Amino acid sequence: MVQHHNDDDDSNHNAAFASGNVHLITTKENWEEKLAEASKDGKIVIANFSATWCGPCKMIAPFYCELSEAHPSLMFLTVDVDELSEFSSSWDIKATPTFFFLRMGNR
Repeated sequence: MVQHHNDDDDSNHNAAFASGNVHLITTKENWEEKLAEASKDGKIVIANFSATWCGPCKMIAPFYCELSEAHPSLMFLTVDVDELSEFSSSWDIKATPTFFFLRMGNR
């Protein structure tokens, strides 16, 4: 059975996942912009591949946001695997949450 969420649930979820210094990635272009910005600034990127329906993702989100505030020298990104399913597949995401650390755009 496919579980559907109304837009309010998704927007609330996305707001929670993008609080603090966490950037919500909604397009591949947005991803590329943030990676370029991080490379220019010499920042390591922490990429969190997440989903609105994922219980562990929801549990981790507040801690991830706290980490983003505690470590401004890093760039924290959250990618919604449902919004960017093809992009997430290109990163071989098989489960959520999945985290990657990138420097200069590379794992």
